[in-house]
Amino acid sequence: MVFAVREGGESVGNAIGLIETVGLGAAIAAADAGLKTAAVSIIGFERTNGAGMMVVKFRGDVAAVQAAVEAGVYAAEKLSASVMGHVIPRPAI
Repeated sequence: MVFAVREGGESVGNAIGLIETVGLGAAIAAADAGLKTAAVSIIGFERTNGAGMMVVKFRGDVAAVQAAVEAGVYAAEKLSASVMGHVIPRPAI
């Protein structure tokens, strides 16, 4: 993964956010809320093994990804879905 760098050395797109939830509906609601809240991109959706678990993946700058994950977790929780969110700043990938 390649990240752009702004003048002054500040990186752009240097965080990954993950929201893991049960069900496609909750995952779509989480993705929608995250995209409407912050300037992030969706890396993708992934169905994990068993129990209907889905992962939504975002990327962007750290503050935007944090805001998107918080909004997405809130949206999924409103649907009574089991949900977990995590932000990885400056991932080593």
